[in-house]
Amino acid sequence: MARLEQVIISIVDIFMEYADDEGKKRKLNKEELKMVFEKEIQSDELKGKINTDDIEEAMEMLDKNHDGEVNFREFCRCVSALARSYYQSKQGKGGKKSKGAQPQ
Repeated sequence: MARLEQVIISIVDIFMEYADDEGKKRKLNKEELKMVFEKEIQSDELKGKINTDDIEEAMEMLDKNHDGEVNFREFCRCVSALARSYYQSKQGKGGKKSKGAQPQ
């Protein structure tokens, strides 16, 4: 399976595993969102972007429709924001190659 395909499948599977499926739409409540952050994000670099001790703040940032839960669209925004943050940190660490390292 291609890497991007695996990432997409993983995002959906993680959301579905943790989301409460009562009713037709799956959503993450505060406790479920906290479990996702604690169990599915292990690197210190990304953990520093999310404060699991202040889940209220995380919910406020993610819950765009203000229903007290995080739906799949809101969850995807969170994953996207974490990916952007990680990308920016990678760019800052070693983004530019010296001219001598470029192929001629």
